[in-house]
Amino acid sequence: MSVKRRFKQVDVFTAQPLLGNPLAVVIDAHGLSDVQMQAFARWTNLSETTFVLPPLDASADYRVRIFTPDTEFPFAGHPTLGTAHALLESGWLPKTPGVLIQECGVGLVPVRLLAQGGLAFRAPPAEIAPLATALVAALDATLLEGSRDADTPAYIVNMGIRWLVVRMRSAEDCLRARLDINALAALQVQAGVNGIALYGPYPSGEEIDYEVRALLVEQSQLIEDPVTGSANACLARVLALQNFPDGGQTAEQYLVRQGTQRQRDGRVRVTYLQGEPWIGGESCTLIDGEITL
Repeated sequence: MSVKRRFKQVDVFTAQPLLGNPLAVVIDAHGLSDVQMQAFARWTNLSETTFVLPPLDASADYRVRIFTPDTEFPFAGHPTLGTAHALLESGWLPKTPGVLIQECGVGLVPVRLLAQGGLAFRAPPAEIAPLATALVAALDATLLEGSRDADTPAYIVNMGIRWLVVRMRSAEDCLRARLDINALAALQVQAGVNGIALYGPYPSGEEIDYEVRALLVEQSQLIEDPVTGSANACLARVLALQNFPDGGQTAEQYLVRQGTQRQRDGRVRVTYLQGEPWIGGESCTLIDGEITL
């Protein structure tokens, strides 16, 4: 039997509609089967669709399952912020004022309300390892244009999603990077990653500290994600591991722009609190209503 369920479609990492990364949120997902969730995520055809369920852990405010059109993720960043935004806008009251506790495939993820507006999630713990020397040539083969910083190792970062984090020589190099789709597809398999996260620094004194791009091959197509919370969380862990290589100016907080080559203007604010990175940004709702599932 079909049931009407609350539904929102939100734009994440932007305060201005159409410039961030869209997310579909089914707020009342209790009773839906895995097959129904996957089918609806396939139907929305967005990068992710989330389904809100009662928590299994008593300390959590809610449980979320995150589906792409093809599979389920244990964690993803922009769905974390977008789901929290949708719930708060719907009148959800956190157990602890100012903080929502999300339960998902990687465990409990705190999401806090920011005084200046927007939300931030604490980056989950990550396993970080340098890309194997034997695969460096394969990485270089993916870059048809744009120069990477050969003095900085590329890192495989596992945060439920596995990103290959690669530093480019500059923000300009990051923006003009062009990738070989076949080489990237092979590298994803060889390195065991979901995609590649390129980042490049802006000159000191600029408003924005890093340009970020997240790219992957999926169903034989090269896809660039508009704005990626998990890739930025992985980058935040890498910068901390490297003891903040850009003169220490990013040790407390920094600002990322992502989506430029997708005609988006996502902004990601990363703040370190007691050594832990929090990935923040604003969201806005474009569709608010009901669906029948």
